[in-house]
Amino acid sequence: VQLVESGGGLVQAGGSLRLSCTASGVDSFALLVMGWFRQAPGNEREFVASISWTRDTIYAASVKRRFTVSRDNDRNTLSLEMNSLKPEDTAVYFCAAGRQFGTTSESETKYNYWGQGTQVTVSS
Repeated sequence: VQLVESGGGLVQAGGSLRLSCTASGVDSFALLVMGWFRQAPGNEREFVASISWTRDTIYAASVKRRFTVSRDNDRNTLSLEMNSLKPEDTAVYFCAAGRQFGTTSESETKYNYWGQGTQVTVSS
């Protein structure tokens, strides 16, 4: 499974961005649990959002009600809509894929495949 993120960039505080992650090399994208993580300079990678094959979702407290995770199984694409962005949202954002029929998870250990990341920078 290969994952490629896109959509990152520079935005002012209060603005919005939409990240996408396209999966290839997989026949059953619809059955995979998918997640978004991020890593700011000097920090460990942290959980952002997760969506299961049944479209259940969970979010980190810091992004709840501002970010929305979704998936388009026809296009093998995972998305993250980010609104009301804050400077503390600045990080490299990673897409991750877990096992088939997996439930949503905040743990990196539940994800087997990772993208290379896309930079999001929020200026104050």
